Amino acid sequence: MQIRSLIYFYELVRSKSMRQAAQRLNVAPTAISRQVANLEHHFGTPLVDRDPRGIRLTAAGELLAERLSRTLRDLDQVSVFIDDLKGLRRGEVKIVTNGALTTSILTPAVASFSALYPQVSFDIRTLSASDAIDKLARAEADLALTMFTPAHSDVVERLGGAVENMVIVAPSHPLARLPHVTLAEIAEFPLAIPDESFGARQALEQGAAQAGVDLNRLFVTNSIEIQKELGRRGSAALILPALAVAREMALGELCAIPIRGGWQIRTRLALSVTRDRALPFAAAKLLSHLEQHLHALLGKDG
Repeated sequence: MQIRSLIYFYELVRSKSMRQAAQRLNVAPTAISRQVANLEHHFGTPLVDRDPRGIRLTAAGELLAERLSRTLRDLDQVSVFIDDLKGLRRGEVKIVTNGALTTSILTPAVASFSALYPQVSFDIRTLSASDAIDKLARAEADLALTMFTPAHSDVVERLGGAVENMVIVAPSHPLARLPHVTLAEIAEFPLAIPDESFGARQALEQGAAQAGVDLNRLFVTNSIEIQKELGRRGSAALILPALAVAREMALGELCAIPIRGGWQIRTRLALSVTRDRALPFAAAKLLSHLEQHLHALLGKDG
């Protein structure tokens, strides 16, 4: 059994079409069929059923496809490790994150790392926290830096901590004059908040219900940048960790006011890796760099 056969089969699984898989691999469709036939001969069982609508995996094909993504990813890492042994120290680091962290936390850390290792390239994708963790679990990314992080059996948290959500407003906003605010005071002003799939939104709704407060949910958006812009313009108050708007606070565009009155939201910030997967040189170095960066932000020792 050759690696080429596995690669061709995996592309066929992704494309669900002999023709499309052949186009992506820049080979003839017959080459795809031949390599799949080699695999079927090796395993002694059909892997795909063909019909006019495309291909359908057999039970054996589904089992192979399930294991193949990580296997091919691990083979790619072998090449990176060999480069490390040669002292090339290049490579690419794939990072997944969610929008609240990109400009304020991840970008400064990656920029400072790049100054130390200018030959390393980066692939940074902004996703929802759940999508980011799923992608990491499939070994399609090296690191995940997320807030509102769901648990996953194939993912290990290397560093994490709870950060307090605050009311984020423009300096000209009436709430900015207060040393702290209550839910009742927040409810007097328009809010820009995420949709109900976010843990912070769910906690906010629970707190409002318990306090008997009717919130003014004027803007609902899953975009952190839209929330920030509405806050900067004074159009809405936001409920976010101060870390998520650190740059805007440093520029004097936004300010953070603690929430009191027996109600708080704590959001978990997590730096995560795939369980039982050895990281290549570049990703391991970036992981260490991010850990130091987050230690400082979270006020942890060590």
